[in-house]
Amino acid sequence: MMLRGLILAGAVALASCTPADAPPVASRAGIVSAAALPPAHRFTGVPQRPIPVQPNGQLARDFMALSFQLETGRQLPVFTRFEGPITVGVEGEAPSSLDADLDALIARLRTEARIDVSRAGRGEMPSITVSALPRKTLQSVVPGAACFVVPRVTGWQDYLDRRFSNAVDWTTLKTRTRASIFLPGDVSAQEIRDCLHEELAQALGPLNDLYRLPHSVFNDDNVHVVLTSYDMMLLRATYDPALRSGMSQEEIAAVLPKVMARVNPAGRRPDRAATVESPDDWTRSIRGALSPAGSSRNRLAQAERAVAIATDASWRDSRLPFAQLALGRAALSTDADRAIAAFLAAGTGFRRLYGDGIHAAHVAVQLAAFALTAGQPESTLRIVDRALPAARDAQNAGITSTLLMIRSQALAMRGAAELSQEVRSEAISWGRYAWGDRVLARRLAEIDALSPAS
Repeated sequence: MMLRGLILAGAVALASCTPADAPPVASRAGIVSAAALPPAHRFTGVPQRPIPVQPNGQLARDFMALSFQLETGRQLPVFTRFEGPITVGVEGEAPSSLDADLDALIARLRTEARIDVSRAGRGEMPSITVSALPRKTLQSVVPGAACFVVPRVTGWQDYLDRRFSNAVDWTTLKTRTRASIFLPGDVSAQEIRDCLHEELAQALGPLNDLYRLPHSVFNDDNVHVVLTSYDMMLLRATYDPALRSGMSQEEIAAVLPKVMARVNPAGRRPDRAATVESPDDWTRSIRGALSPAGSSRNRLAQAERAVAIATDASWRDSRLPFAQLALGRAALSTDADRAIAAFLAAGTGFRRLYGDGIHAAHVAVQLAAFALTAGQPESTLRIVDRALPAARDAQNAGITSTLLMIRSQALAMRGAAELSQEVRSEAISWGRYAWGDRVLARRLAEIDALSPAS
């Protein structure tokens, strides 16, 4: 699984990676040294906003689709998981944020998913090794990868020695005994945390991603950046005593109804019709629309195609508004009116489905930036204040920081200078975690430039 960058404010491309050094940060009062900045914030505990209850019939179909197929489309012949206690160790020069976020994640896995997982002891060979490497080293071997997980290896050198063998082929497994997660250690704390959540979840359980899952990290839309309660249910089902490694699809399907009744008792309700899988044409189009390597013209054409496919198929789930969000991003640099129309459609669609949740917050950043640029501080504040709770609840420091930066600018336009500075300070604290100080400096300058007074 690879992390995608997001365009989060106006025509500003907010990159997901940042160098490890910390240069001075610009402010309206001048240049501020990194030592003088407020400390970085980090999230603790469990994401707060509840996930809608899923009928167990649909949850079982999701489980099968995630557990018996890889992202590439290859089928897995049998179900696999770790059997017995699982330990996690860290290899390489890991920043302190990695240890803190890994401990928090393991605590969640133990309490929410009820998995017997813990940190490996000193000198113990871990079941799962988290290897922190320079991004350049990682991408010299797997170009374009933000982070990934492979089976049967312990650490980077073991992977290099075996990467061209069947040992790292998930389809050859009968049970899981070892795995390694490879992630960059010289990027922002949030990017490292997001990699930990995605890749540790896949090391333990499902290996697929599905665009049709609106409340999951097992989805390439990157809307959710930390494991949700839905994901924890899937992982709890994966380690239910009724399941074991080596079971066939038919054997798993036979016991899943009782498993899902245990992990999701509220889901004992009439099942709705199965959600249609995303056709390859739509998946290719949405990936093309989001690809940073594509031209603006190609991204726009691919986004238009994704919207057309979703519309023609009469989908009533998150895929249509997500395609509209992609269309708005693709149109930003060439047609502002079209971008706004696409964002408005996406926001309406997301709110119809999920209210003022994290999906709508992704759109709100775009609309708030346009309102700020238009010199409309009251509209800007209404949009931001409606979206901020969801950004915090979803533990997305990047969106939280960006919304707060925009809020600070809108308050300054209203003449509330003291409150504006307080909000800006909070934005900086979240931004340090989201991007690191180098990228934070650019973000502040970019958001400052959106104000008509700039």
